[in-house]
Amino acid sequence: MTTTTVLLLLLSVILAGGVSFFQYFYKAKTSSKINWFLAFLRFIAIFGLLVLLINPILTRKSFETIKIPLPIIVDNSSSITELNSNESALEVYKKLTSNSALQEKYEVQSYQFSSELESAETYDFKGTQTRIDGVGKGLKSIHKSVNHPTVIITDGNQTQGSDYIYSFDENKSVYPIVLGDTTSVLDLKISQLNVNKYAFLKNKFPVEVFVNYSGNKNVNATFSISQGNSILSKQNVSFSNSQKSQLITVLLPAEKVGVQVFKATIASSEPEKNTYNNTKNFAVEIIDQKSEIAIVSSINHPDIGALKRAIETNQQRKVTIVKPNQINSLQDFNVLILYQPTSEFKSVFEKNNLANLNTWIVTGLHTDFTFLNQQQTTFEFKMSGQQEDYLSTFSSQFNLFAIDNIGFENFPPLQNPFGTITSKSNYDKLIGARIRNVELDSPLLAYTENQGKRSAFLLGENIWKWRLQSHIDQQSFEKFDVFIDKTIQFLSSNNARKSLVVTHENFYNSGDAIEINAQYFNKNYEFDDNARLSITVKNKATNQTKSYDLLKSTNSYKVNLDGLSAGNYSFTVTENNSKTSYSGFFEVLDFDIEKQFVNPDYAKLNQLATQTNGKTFLATQIDELIASLLANENYKPIQKEIVKKTPIIDWVWLLIIISLALVSEWFIRKYNGLL
Repeated sequence: MTTTTVLLLLLSVILAGGVSFFQYFYKAKTSSKINWFLAFLRFIAIFGLLVLLINPILTRKSFETIKIPLPIIVDNSSSITELNSNESALEVYKKLTSNSALQEKYEVQSYQFSSELESAETYDFKGTQTRIDGVGKGLKSIHKSVNHPTVIITDGNQTQGSDYIYSFDENKSVYPIVLGDTTSVLDLKISQLNVNKYAFLKNKFPVEVFVNYSGNKNVNATFSISQGNSILSKQNVSFSNSQKSQLITVLLPAEKVGVQVFKATIASSEPEKNTYNNTKNFAVEIIDQKSEIAIVSSINHPDIGALKRAIETNQQRKVTIVKPNQINSLQDFNVLILYQPTSEFKSVFEKNNLANLNTWIVTGLHTDFTFLNQQQTTFEFKMSGQQEDYLSTFSSQFNLFAIDNIGFENFPPLQNPFGTITSKSNYDKLIGARIRNVELDSPLLAYTENQGKRSAFLLGENIWKWRLQSHIDQQSFEKFDVFIDKTIQFLSSNNARKSLVVTHENFYNSGDAIEINAQYFNKNYEFDDNARLSITVKNKATNQTKSYDLLKSTNSYKVNLDGLSAGNYSFTVTENNSKTSYSGFFEVLDFDIEKQFVNPDYAKLNQLATQTNGKTFLATQIDELIASLLANENYKPIQKEIVKKTPIIDWVWLLIIISLALVSEWFIRKYNGLL
């Protein structure tokens, strides 16, 4: 309490005592015990009321001992079972979590991980993916400012994510417990296979295969690629103690339209502990047509290269960059991208009036807006000579096609002249424009469809910065390139919009996420968020069928079909109110990435331990780990002082005492005839 509060309380005692004395003793004829008791009750009531008015703060100190957290994290992926280490993992986990000395010093926490980190105390070792880098990122989020050790029980073999060595905090020691037999055995393995999803009929497509070898003697092996009973390619490969890996590149012919499944195999006469990783299935969709896109520009700009790279990530697209005066005919193209049109584009617009190709118009600081107003009827531009930066805002109501927000709000601004953009016909806005925090009515990216002809408008230059920012945010160009591809896909088709649009892949690997997206539109071609969509999936080999409901997301319906076994499947998506349906097929390839390993990755785990000032242990060295954790003086419990301040006005008992004092005084005075 402050000095002022103490003085006020003393003054309250004097004031309450003075009032009580005046009431019951000043000029009183007698001084009975009743008067003394009544004076006491009056004193309590008045003093209590004065204390409430002063409202002093009561401070109470206590101490709490906070233990350092000790996360014990178990690899719950199926590779632990494949290495015959699931029982060993459970034994190690139970020995650590049941140790009373560890529990006394640390706050022992139990987690598991396969594709993601989660709290758990039971384990089934059925995870289909291993993502160790997610463990490091998850612990950083859970224990941001606490220095703690981490025990991770794993084989160290990662199948997803980035390099986990750099995902853990270097200032927090990691103690890996290595599961599995670290003895090196002879093993041939197809570690990676790269192939495009699409190839074109009558062409050849490349297959790039990385083959690894573990062992100490020279081995001659045979690598082959087959389809059904036919061997398409076969070659000899040699390995030695100094030659542990080989890169094999094969060109295969695309002879039949549709999804074609192939099998790559590496084999030798030497016995191997694990032969599952000697084969890998892959599939390629053979198509007999290709979209030709022309980027027409009279200037050089980084946007042109960025658009070309993004579009051509889809092997069905081919981009040609031409100047306006170099176009003699538009018959060879399916889509025109008109980059910053000027009067030089007059002949291009005239030719397109006859060819009627879908166009994507991109404006910027070099655009002739007077000319553009004469050539299109969607927008009227009244622009000044002043440059302006336009930030983007994603429109969640966009429903022309399914598209996710890839972080448009965080992208750098696009440059366009400042001015007024007025719409002269209907358009669908995917990305809105804003200047700083001011939302504008005009779009940044919009689409139109009029009498079967489709157009897109990007009202600003420097979209190449968006692609770079997307790579910084996602560590990949993939999401940005898919966004561009969906625009090209919209422009590549002149078909009238269907009421039910379904998006899916033609093939999936076992263990991968099998997701199918659908959109349903009402008669006004507006996205219907009250639709009831269901899907029936049929295994073509067993004729077994399963039905699921599609769940609504922001602007589409989704279903996750994870867990399907390898095989060919047909499916039908149905809107149950209108009975509109869509039928398709896909194939799940037999590939279990968790069966690819014969040894734990001891070297990688040891590198992680060294980088974080921890230490690597085997499953038989748990007692040494426990002793090390108990002896480590860097992880002592922290005693925390807790100061709790409570205003006296929150003390309910004081109000009760005041009430009882006043009520008692009244009844006693009444009973003794003093009222």
